[in-house]
Amino acid sequence: MTPRRPPLAEALRAGPVLLDGGLSNQLAAQGHQLDDDLWSARLLAEAPQEIEAAHAAYVRAGARVLITSAYQASFEGFARHGRTAEEARALFGRSVELARAAAVRTTGEAVWVAGSVGPYGAVLADGSEYRGRYGLGVADLAAFHRPRIEALVAGAPDVLAAETVPDAVEAEALLRAAAGCGVPVWLSYTVAGGRTRAGQPLEEAFAVAAGNAQVLAVGVNCCAAHEVGQALEAAARACPGVPLVAYPNSGEGWDAGRAAWTGAPSFAPSLAAEWVTLGARLVGGCCRVGPRDIAEVGGVLDRARGRVSGS
Repeated sequence: MTPRRPPLAEALRAGPVLLDGGLSNQLAAQGHQLDDDLWSARLLAEAPQEIEAAHAAYVRAGARVLITSAYQASFEGFARHGRTAEEARALFGRSVELARAAAVRTTGEAVWVAGSVGPYGAVLADGSEYRGRYGLGVADLAAFHRPRIEALVAGAPDVLAAETVPDAVEAEALLRAAAGCGVPVWLSYTVAGGRTRAGQPLEEAFAVAAGNAQVLAVGVNCCAAHEVGQALEAAARACPGVPLVAYPNSGEGWDAGRAAWTGAPSFAPSLAAEWVTLGARLVGGCCRVGPRDIAEVGGVLDRARGRVSGS
């Protein structure tokens, strides 16, 4: 039996909650090469036990929110790999089940599962999630995302992670697609140079979520750690009173042409203390941030949690 969990929103009011880290780098550490258009979602069909094992590594590191392996999944992508629409829906649901099972089998403790809804550019598998501006409007993007969201919601996640969003237009589309689905959403942009990847001012970008009761948290992911503070400040101004989310990547650069990471890592778990001070209540890591890093972030959050609850 799955342990009962309070609503995630209730937990966030009590203090910061630890997210997991990069799923793909943990799968790579387990020996898997993820170089096709489905990325980690390919293993939902081919090696689901490996996805569960990767989630389990983060549970052992202390993560209490696990993000599913559906980031780059789509009905179109599964179809290219010979999967029917019915099979694809089942694989979206499996992504939630595997995360849930990993926690139960590893520690028996409750976790929250976030159904990953990656951007349209991720599904293109050409690096355009770091550019945005696909030439599609809100209605077209919402129509693309809605079936993915419906399939994830059928698996009963605790929250939807609309993550690595490069463009305020797509953020609006994602929130429209998720409207009325019965599951809260966090909205997380990928940013560079103090703007969205599409070049929009951050405060304007976060404003698309202002006043939306379905939005659980707003913030950033898959960006360099030094970008997080400024982005959280902009999010807090645009969405006052809404919890913030922060899970940057290692700080290395991604060369889409070579499909390789470049440069030196700059992620430091100690930075999480600053993010909590700025209002972050969901904190973890993204690409190339592994279980050891997450365990260290957890230690920082443990110390910050006492300050938050005592304030």
